[in-house]
Amino acid sequence: MARMRSSIHVRRSLAVGVLALLAFAAVPVGVAAGTDTDHDGLPDTWERTKSHTSTTRADTDRDGIQDGREDPDHDGLNNLYEYRAGTNPRKKDTDGDGLSDAREDRDKDGLTNRYEQTKGTNPRRADTDGDGYRDGTELRAGTNPRDPASHPTPPTDPGGAPTVAGAPDCPVFPTDNVWNTRIDDRDVASNSATMISSIGLTRGLHMDFGSYAGYGIPINVVGNTTPAVGVAFDYDDESDHVLYPIPASPKIEGGSDGHILMLDKDLCRLYEVFAARKVNGAWHAGSGAMWDLRSNALRQAGWTSADAAGLPILPGLVRYDELSAGAIAHALRFTTNRTRTSYIYPARHQAGESSSSSLPPMGLRVRLKASYDTSGFSPQARVIAVALQRYGMILADNGSPWYITGASDPSIDDDVMHELDVITGRDLEVVDTSGLTNGP
Repeated sequence: MARMRSSIHVRRSLAVGVLALLAFAAVPVGVAAGTDTDHDGLPDTWERTKSHTSTTRADTDRDGIQDGREDPDHDGLNNLYEYRAGTNPRKKDTDGDGLSDAREDRDKDGLTNRYEQTKGTNPRRADTDGDGYRDGTELRAGTNPRDPASHPTPPTDPGGAPTVAGAPDCPVFPTDNVWNTRIDDRDVASNSATMISSIGLTRGLHMDFGSYAGYGIPINVVGNTTPAVGVAFDYDDESDHVLYPIPASPKIEGGSDGHILMLDKDLCRLYEVFAARKVNGAWHAGSGAMWDLRSNALRQAGWTSADAAGLPILPGLVRYDELSAGAIAHALRFTTNRTRTSYIYPARHQAGESSSSSLPPMGLRVRLKASYDTSGFSPQARVIAVALQRYGMILADNGSPWYITGASDPSIDDDVMHELDVITGRDLEVVDTSGLTNGP
């Protein structure tokens, strides 16, 4: 069976390669085609001066591979794409900048030359089909960069859903998503006392973010011009194999978790990776996931994400723009150190130590009791406390008990955030979320 899949993959790859060659042979790009006596897609002049191949024989070395598909410098680009990209087919790094020709992105469309070759797009034209969207943006959106009738849906009014500074036209999920649904009128769960005791009855809340940039989980707002790259994953079978718009100098969470969060403001898509690091110039991560922020779709059951619960991280972050605006209209994200080997909606994955019913499952939703008096807090601390009463917080990862996650900002007052340390497990209760699901 493995051999059968492999042979099918090879046939498909060859088919894509042939189509790409035909497409580029038929459509000259940037360089005058001139005479091509042997019809191998390479102009005679270029064959004589660059590839040093025969102008009268399509397969100079008679190895069964046409000259246009040969790769004499072994950089991953065939001669035809070296010609179209304007690079030297006999030199891996034409401009000597330390990047191989295959890894260059001459047209700044977010795709390397190698990826352009794979997809049959133009390596010297950022928008191959001329529909107004760069090739990298189209591939991230799942549209065809070679068809002007196929293009991404532009952002629209978020319709009252939460947004992120820098991406005002993108909702952070629809208003009927569970992250954005109030739970202050729901019943207390029957196992609330057990769950609260397990996490910590006397332990106080801790705001795991502040004014220091190396603290909390930062957000990268990206867009059409951000390069898109492939990422190699440790947990490959549960990661989304899409192009990730990682900036040249991304903001990465400090410590071993190494999260990178990317919100594409032009596509309204969220990309998150865990344990991100660069190895020999290429991005690697523990796991990665992508969400359409205009959709309520969950990940596949049993799949992780960049978070242990298989949930998106960004929707649950405390963000300074919301603190300064005076309201948080979504649930928050929190952690605890011991969890159950099961999960409840909306979580999709567990990372527990035991099946004991005394331990909390991923997806557990906890709120601040309505009877708790929040009037004594400073305005921004009160914004968080009120959000905990109205929307609560969702258990999303293993970590220190009652740690609430946020994106740090130099304008946050750390002393004000510490006012919330006085809230302990005794002031919290677990919400019965039976029947609480995303809208259609």
